[in-house]
Amino acid sequence: MDKSIKILSPCGILGYGFPTNSFERGIEMKPDAIIVDAGSTDAGPHKLGANVAIVSKTACKKDLKRLIIGANKLNIPLIIGSSGGSGAKAHVNWTLNIIDEIIRENNLFHIKQAVVWADIDKELIINEINNDEIEPLGENVPSLTKEILDNTTGVVAQMGVEPIIEALKTDAQIIVCGRAYDPAIFAAFGIYKGFDSALSYHLGKILECGALCCDPGTTKDCMMGELHNSYFDVFSTNENRKCSTTSVAAHTFYEKDHPYLLHGPGIIQDLSMCEFTQIDDNTVRVSGSKLENTNPYMIKLEGARKVAYRTFVIAGVRDPLLIEKIEEVEELVKESVVTQYSEIDKSKYKIGFYNYGKNGVMGDLETNTSISHELGILFEVVANTQELASAICASLRSTFMHYGYEGRKSTAGNLAFPFAPSDVEFGAVYEFSVYHLMKVNDPSILFPVEIRSTKK
Repeated sequence: MDKSIKILSPCGILGYGFPTNSFERGIEMKPDAIIVDAGSTDAGPHKLGANVAIVSKTACKKDLKRLIIGANKLNIPLIIGSSGGSGAKAHVNWTLNIIDEIIRENNLFHIKQAVVWADIDKELIINEINNDEIEPLGENVPSLTKEILDNTTGVVAQMGVEPIIEALKTDAQIIVCGRAYDPAIFAAFGIYKGFDSALSYHLGKILECGALCCDPGTTKDCMMGELHNSYFDVFSTNENRKCSTTSVAAHTFYEKDHPYLLHGPGIIQDLSMCEFTQIDDNTVRVSGSKLENTNPYMIKLEGARKVAYRTFVIAGVRDPLLIEKIEEVEELVKESVVTQYSEIDKSKYKIGFYNYGKNGVMGDLETNTSISHELGILFEVVANTQELASAICASLRSTFMHYGYEGRKSTAGNLAFPFAPSDVEFGAVYEFSVYHLMKVNDPSILFPVEIRSTKK
């Protein structure tokens, strides 16, 4: 006998927002769970290293309020993955504080909550390094050392489905997860309800980005997934968005380094035999997903460390003579500033230029040789201290502003600044210092589940 469950995915990342009508239509369909991803490494290492959220509190609270009230209305679980953006303790606590505000403001104190923590103790990692149980994720990632760990803000691991299933067993209505493999928060619910692991994971891969698999696609709208014994259906709850076999198949290949193999914590998903069938003008049926468990079970570790400070300036260039020789002038300006500060070791700072309108995006890989009539120049200085970065950047800006290139007819006006002050102190610069795989014997033991409730 065929059975089914429905999962509502409101948006690609919690805080991105979603139309009220789409969400209300989804609620009317009585889903069995509301599940939303809240994080990613797409924004780079800064959020993890600086312990700051990926979206604003205002945006997160606006979404969370509707999700909590909707889940409470139907008495279904709300699962949040990679809370706060990076899923570390600071990000999870940031999310929990927002949940507490919503519960107090709406008198929802009866709601039971579970937290799945994803922070990994550094001493445990050092022990695993010594046991040769950790390896770099990629050829350009250096081996992990104690010195690197000591300079790292903190380390999180991407949890798979196992600890989330443990949280579901507590009957908590809100499950707040630390760093999680994006599809795992969806797959865990399907597997917990007795459905096929491969289909559950593949459905999670489609739903994790909200309505991005639609035409027109967006991460800021709702999707419904209906999981069956041998297939799943996906469709948008917004009548103005449509799922097609092409759009859903295309999203299956989203963010993958292999056409049909997808690696996750303890699994490899094989999508080579998938079939995509158009059921109606908004619904696509997917079948044929396969999955293998890996031995050993590997989890991804993520950590970031502070490496420098940045100051930057944005300016416009309109003179065709300067545009024609922009790289030459930039190199001459750079040499002038380096000479001006000859007493400072050049290894303590780095000067960079980005010429938007001429290879600003692709750099040396750009194939279009046409040049715009104006350029937006972003020049930056990254240095050991904020003071040094700002001092070098100020000299770079003033030198560039008055630099006398061949053919110039005026004595100033090289750069047009869109705002004042022109120099922007960005602050600390972070890099991923931990981007490694670690072998584990128990996929749940590193991700403790804590039961909590909001205090009045």
